[in-house]
Amino acid sequence: MNPPMPPLQPPSLPPLDRYRTYLHLLAQAQLHPGVRRQLDPSDIVQQTLLEAHRDQGQFQGQSAGQLAGWLRRILAHNVHNALRDLRATKRDIAREQPLAFDRSGLDVAAWLAADQPTPSEILSGSERLLRLSDGLTSLSDAQAQAIVLRYWQACSLAQIAERMDRSPAAVAGLLHRGLKQLRALLESLETP
Repeated sequence: MNPPMPPLQPPSLPPLDRYRTYLHLLAQAQLHPGVRRQLDPSDIVQQTLLEAHRDQGQFQGQSAGQLAGWLRRILAHNVHNALRDLRATKRDIAREQPLAFDRSGLDVAAWLAADQPTPSEILSGSERLLRLSDGLTSLSDAQAQAIVLRYWQACSLAQIAERMDRSPAAVAGLLHRGLKQLRALLESLETP
């Protein structure tokens, strides 16, 4: 009889699948729309979660933030490999955007957490980050992409406009409407 596999994380951390939406948003933000015709962000996220499950013994962290960082690193590696494979097959990825996973989620984490959070505040912030990821899926694709690029990737309005092939005024409108909807949704989830 084989011994049972050790759990990936302490019981207080969310299960891996809870990070699916968060990872999908990050993958989508890293893949230019032209590349997304050839690479599906969902496939990259699925590969990331499979690798995380397979390598669960390598995770040494104790917090949800550390787990999110570990998953981001796996995702960044998988995005890099997928883009490399596209280049190797000589497909057109000239509009590829640089990876920025080291900053992904940092601005949101700072927005959600205080300077010196307690462990319960860290867990609460991680749960809020996951709820925020879930809330973004209720927005239009354009609104969600604009918010992710602005607040998770720290892109300027001009950079977002260029990336989304829209005017800066249109991007500002997407951000305004998307944030308004997102705030209303998050407030409704926090109200008992």
